[in-house]
Amino acid sequence: MVLVLACGDATARDPVAVVVAEGTGRLLGERVAVALAVGRPHEGGDNVEIPLGDLGCLPPEVGEAEVDVELEQVDPRGVIGHGEHGRNRVGRTSLRPVGEIRIGPAGLPDAGTFEDAAEALAERGYRACEIGFVSGFWLDYDAAPGLAAALRAHDIALSVHAPLAAFMGHVAREKKCKMALGMLDHTAGLAKAAGAELIVFHPGFLLGRERERAIADVVDQLGDLRERLVAKDRLVPFGIEVMGRVRDFGSIDDVLAIAAQVDFVRPVLDFAHMHATSDGAFTDVDAFASALEATDNVIEPGAPFHIHFSDIAYANRNETKHLPYGEGTLRAEPLRDALARFERPATVISESPDEASTQTISAVLATESPARRAS
Repeated sequence: MVLVLACGDATARDPVAVVVAEGTGRLLGERVAVALAVGRPHEGGDNVEIPLGDLGCLPPEVGEAEVDVELEQVDPRGVIGHGEHGRNRVGRTSLRPVGEIRIGPAGLPDAGTFEDAAEALAERGYRACEIGFVSGFWLDYDAAPGLAAALRAHDIALSVHAPLAAFMGHVAREKKCKMALGMLDHTAGLAKAAGAELIVFHPGFLLGRERERAIADVVDQLGDLRERLVAKDRLVPFGIEVMGRVRDFGSIDDVLAIAAQVDFVRPVLDFAHMHATSDGAFTDVDAFASALEATDNVIEPGAPFHIHFSDIAYANRNETKHLPYGEGTLRAEPLRDALARFERPATVISESPDEASTQTISAVLATESPARRAS
């Protein structure tokens, strides 16, 4: 394990503690750096207690038995943050035209300034982008408004991916849980300052529990997070991502069950992950439409679908790596045609390993669906 201090750029003045741990996290086999927020007083006190000795075993995977889950119908009234008549609108999500699809990459283009990066995105035809704090908080409160202005000038919707260790649903509200709350709090502050529409986070781990118990713990701790963010005026929409390993916590059923009970949380449909865990089942329009319909039923009117997409390699129903588009069996045409069945807009983030693949996916999704043409 290595502790380093990271700053986002030459103008950043806030050091961020980053602990690099080999083999404790997993992002398609990559090395993972766990970022710990160190906030300044005007940032609302994001700093968390940093138990360095514990980080080597952040996500222990204990006896994860495969469990089939039957989702119950959840009445949204009376659960976290829901009003008397259903879900409340949370955060700054702008209303978008019916059926609009915005497409963009995961990550900013290499550029000297945020203005140059935003211009490069626009020149490539993108109207969305997702930045990640997976390897540390490289953005600070001074720089975030500049990013917001640059993207806004080119009408590019921003989303943010929280650190991998920033998950809810810990077995006990101890140091790791407090650290995760602090990281999500800090992410929300930066996301709001940068004009982001959504924060993507991972659902965590079973940690020896049945799925129903893990879901209940996630929902309960998201309630703690909500109270903390409301008190600091930084409650923005969060998106909980469907994961890519068949026996892990974070199936689409798990994600839907959580989002149905928490007003500021939406499902994030990662179709590459779902293609892997279904052993390659996402090859026709109906498969995509079924997942979209279930998601449509639990998010508030007007909010866009948030989708991650790329071709994917998998083995034994577990993801192994993202592939250049065309090397696997996941295709964008059935996603395009499934989205045409819904009036809800969508943001599609390409997690492809190369620009050519993202351009190909973008071109397919930008083509009008035959179903929509016929109507």
